[in-house]
Parts: sequence; C-alpha cells; structure tokens
Amino acid sequence: MSTNPQSQIRSALEQEQFLKILSREEALARFEAALFPRAVPSEMRKLGDALGMALVVDITAPIDVPPFDRSNVDGFAVRSADLAAAGEGTPRRLTLNGETIHCGTAPTLQVAAGTATPIATGGPLPRGADAAVMVEHTQPAGLDAIDVRRAVSPGQFVSYAGSDIARGEALLRAGTIIGSREIGMLAACGIAEVIVARRPRVAVISTGDELVQPGGALPPAAIYDTNGAIVAAAIDENGGEAVFLGAIPDDEAKLESAMRSALAESDMLVLSGGTSKGAGDLSHRIIGRLGEPGIIAHGVALKPGKPLCLAVCDGKPVVILPGFPTSAMFTFHDMIVPVLRKLAGLPPRSDAKVSATVPVRIASELGRTEFVMVSLVESRDGLIAYPSGKGSGAITSFAQADGFLRIDALADQMPAGTEAEVTLFTPHVRVPDLVIVGSHCTGLDLVTAQLAHAGLTLRSIAVGSLGGLAAAKRGECDFAPIHLFDDKSETYNSPYLVEGLELVPGWRRMQGIVFRKGDSRFEGLGANEAVAAALVDPACIMVNRNQGAGTRILIDRLLGGARPEGYWNQPRSHNAVAAAVAQHRADWGMTIAPVAHAAGLGFIPLAEEHYDFALVSARKDRPAVRAFLDALGSNEARAALERAGFRPA
Repeated sequence: MSTNPQSQIRSALEQEQFLKILSREEALARFEAALFPRAVPSEMRKLGDALGMALVVDITAPIDVPPFDRSNVDGFAVRSADLAAAGEGTPRRLTLNGETIHCGTAPTLQVAAGTATPIATGGPLPRGADAAVMVEHTQPAGLDAIDVRRAVSPGQFVSYAGSDIARGEALLRAGTIIGSREIGMLAACGIAEVIVARRPRVAVISTGDELVQPGGALPPAAIYDTNGAIVAAAIDENGGEAVFLGAIPDDEAKLESAMRSALAESDMLVLSGGTSKGAGDLSHRIIGRLGEPGIIAHGVALKPGKPLCLAVCDGKPVVILPGFPTSAMFTFHDMIVPVLRKLAGLPPRSDAKVSATVPVRIASELGRTEFVMVSLVESRDGLIAYPSGKGSGAITSFAQADGFLRIDALADQMPAGTEAEVTLFTPHVRVPDLVIVGSHCTGLDLVTAQLAHAGLTLRSIAVGSLGGLAAAKRGECDFAPIHLFDDKSETYNSPYLVEGLELVPGWRRMQGIVFRKGDSRFEGLGANEAVAAALVDPACIMVNRNQGAGTRILIDRLLGGARPEGYWNQPRSHNAVAAAVAQHRADWGMTIAPVAHAAGLGFIPLAEEHYDFALVSARKDRPAVRAFLDALGSNEARAALERAGFRPA
C-alpha cells in the first residue's frame, strides 16, 4: 500500500517538533503567537458575582456622587455670613427652623438670615445654607435658638455634589480588576451590573495508570493524584474556571475520547503526565488528531519542566504538564499563567523580587535554564536563600518555598555566596519567627507543635548535622539540630561547637540496623555481626544516608573502608531509609527505632545517640527562641517524645 507523501512530510515535521528543545522564551512566544490576538469573551454580571473579574469596557459615572450638597457633621446648617463675627466673647444667636434634616430627608424650609436648621451627618444641605457648624461648637439658648461662639467659612463641613465622583467622569477603565473598592464605587453610582471578561472554562485531566484519587485505597506502586487538585486550584486563582474531569488511565481510546469531549465543552485543556515521549505517554500523539495547528512546542529547555508540551487545536490551547508535581506547578505558573490571564482579560501577574545570598553551591545542567525553589531565612547580613533540594517529584518543594532563583542556561553551577535575585511566590517576604537548620528528626515536630499552636511560624531545613553547624556559624539560623560523635573524646556534639554557639540538650534516640522481619541474615544478631554478615553476601544491598548527616558518620565507622552495594544510595531522612528497606529496594540500612517500628521493620540497636541543638548565642533572647526552649522543657513535649520512643535529656 502506498503512503501519501504529504502525510510522510507532516509526520516528519511533527516528530521534529517532539524532538526539538526550545528555549523558554521561544516556546512561550510561539504559543502566544498561535493564540493571540483574539477577542476576550464577555458577559454581564451582577456586582456581587463580578469580584476578581476584569472589566471589558470603560465605565463612566451616570450621576454625581454625592448627588447633592451634604453635611459632614452632626450640627446645624447655617449661613456663614451670619457667623462672620462670632467668637468666644461675641456669640451670635440663631433661631432654629422648625425641621430637622436626617439622612434621606429632603429639606423643605429655607435657611434665612439669622436662622439655622438642625442637620445630621449625610443630610442634604437646605436652600440658603452654605456651611455647617458642629453641635459641639454651639450652646442651647432656650428651646428654639442656639448661640454660636465660633466663626465659620463658606463650605465648612460640606461635601458638594459631585465632589467625590462627577457625572460623566471615567469611573473605571477596561481591564480593571473588580475588587471590594471597585464594587463600592460602582454601587455608589447605582450601577448594579457590569460587563466583564468571561472566565475561560478550563478542563483538567490527570493521566496515568498509577493514579488514585484522594480518599481511595492506595494499591502497591500507586500514588494519589495531587496534580489534578493543584492545577485546578491554580487555574481558579488566575482567572479561570477549572473543571476537573478526573484521572484517565493510559488507554489511548479512552484518553482521546476524554480529550475530545473536554475540548468541545471548554475553552482550554490542561493535562498532567504523558509528556516524556515514553511508550505509555499518549497525550502528545493524540493532540495531532484534535485540530490545527497542533503541537507548538514539545520540550522546553527548563529545569524543572523540560517535557512541557504546548499545543493549539482549532484555536483552543492545550497544555500537557509534566507529571511530577513541582515540575507541573512551576511550568504552569511560569509558562501557562501568562496565557491564562490574557484569556481571562487579566493584567500580567506582578512578581515581587528580593535579593538574597545563596549559602551553598548549586549544581546545574548546561543548556537548560534552571529555576531552583528556595526558602528564605534572615541572617545578620540579610536574607539567605536555601535551595529546597527535594526534586521535581516533591509536593512540598512548591508549597513550602518562598520563591525561586534562576540559573542561566550557560552556567553549570551557582557558587556558594552568590548574591541572587529571588522571585517571590507571594507579594511579601514571609520571614519565619524561628529557623532550624540541621539534622532531620521526627521528634522535632512534637516539640514545635506548641509553637505553631501559639501562632509562631517555623522553618525547618534538613541539611544534616554538619550543614546545620555551618549555617549556625554563619548566623543563618536559631538552632542547628546535631548528633555528631567525636572519636577522640568519645562524646556527642560538644567537641564540634565553636565560639558563639552553645549546646542545648535535646533527647536521646536509638540508632540501629533496620531490616525486614524474618531475614535470616540479620535476625538474632548484634549490629556488628549483622553488618559483617551483610558484607560477605554480594546480593545484600544497603541504603546509606547523605554526606554531612550524623547517621552517615556512624555508618562509615561501622563499615570501616567497605563500600557495599547500595553505599551510594544516599537519601536525606530516616523515613526514606525505612521505606527503601520495606519496599525491597534495599535489605538493610541505619535509622532510628521509632521510624523502624512505625514501618513494621526489624531493628537491631547499635548506639543511643544524642540529638541536641547548637544554639546561636547572639539569637538566644529572641522571643521565638525562648518559646522553643520553654516548649522543649515542658512536660507536654517530654511526654510526647517518650510516647514516640525517644528519651528526653
């Protein structure tokens, strides 16, 4: 059977699009060029339903605001000429007219010479009056007169018609975002409805056989679908109306049907997953059948976010985000939000930026612009930006970060000490009350719970004991949790302190070998014997800890110079070690007893280590530091630590 030459050419062009990596700027320019210019769909909305939406047309004031001259005070409407000579020694007596003007009351009597009319704040000024005098500046003179001992000038305490808003004045311009203040202005002019940009209806689909919706049971190798909820919320935050259609398995027919239906009923389609050009990644292949021009860019020189796919199908944008949550959310905010806001008639997002010092070297990949999530802390020399270091699959990277910094595509690193520009995720820097940088321990949450309940904000950054000590020496934190054993003195932590740091005892925790219950290579043995048995078995795989961790130092002492299989697998937490063993990716490792027991694993005690805190002396009088010390010594925290398997110092 012969093949259509045009089909071959088109197929080749499409494959070239899949394989060509574009710069961020070029990919975004191509995407916007395929979508804009276009008219922004509009709709009429009542004021109460227009909050957060953008006006499509200019609005002029149909009336004066206020619509009449009105008094700004409770007092009396007067003629200023009658009181020109009034003073403390020369009071002027005015006869009261037979009416009182309240808000909503139209005056009927003229203020003639030598008279005054009682008036409430907001009441319309009667004929003949040109000023108001406060009641506090008058004295009653019988039942029908007052004495005024202060001169007034024309217009005193009077708001004239149109002094706030004049009839025919441009009230709000097209593109203005309707907030509470704008609603107040419109309501003051009697405007009940406005023409606003219609929120684009955005369909959201998650893809993958491994996805389970939150609330469902989680089978082996499955994960909960986080992207669907996150992306839908981000769409609503940026002017869209998200419609989440659930997760579709990697079935081409089912996925294509869902995508066609979503495009038919929506203005835009956003998928997550299915962009990496693997055998199970179907979305980008389906796009070619959904409309012209199809894929605009598939592959962007971004980290995270390289697999991003941008397409336009018969005028409707289609976006396939990477599956990893941080990659998905970063690329959405960086690449998709500008387009979504244009579709919603909203102005570009204005990002606040600050300057901060990067305390550690950040390796990067040549040829890709890298965006690194960072957490900000305050030091004596200014803001410090700590990279999250959790990877593109980490949900908390985006949620807990304060912003991001950019590493140029031509750089292979950002050296320690670099002064970098940080783009914030929020309008202002959220500097925490208490900063803890150092070793990870599940017991820390038990102590800091009291601080959180008291309204204090805490930032805990896990960089290992040695990394925490370095941060404390630089004055970048309040406390550095450490558990470092010194061979010479055979003591924990104290030998590692320098001037400006002092030790605060924390708790004791049992470190030991973790393994799957029933493994004969470890059951019934002591720690040294178990490790010796593991070292002679080439099929026995270990899981290590990251460099700089106190646990890593303990492991290296135990191994001597041996480097068994799995030695270079170096997760950053005790929980990750237990998970690797429980999931059969490793056979043994070192963690703390509470984590091992929580995971249902076997545990061989090795040594009770001291988990203490290096306190930066210069920061010890800060309220949050005092609060932490109080919480650490409280009966509540000590009891919680004991229940979790720790021994308070």
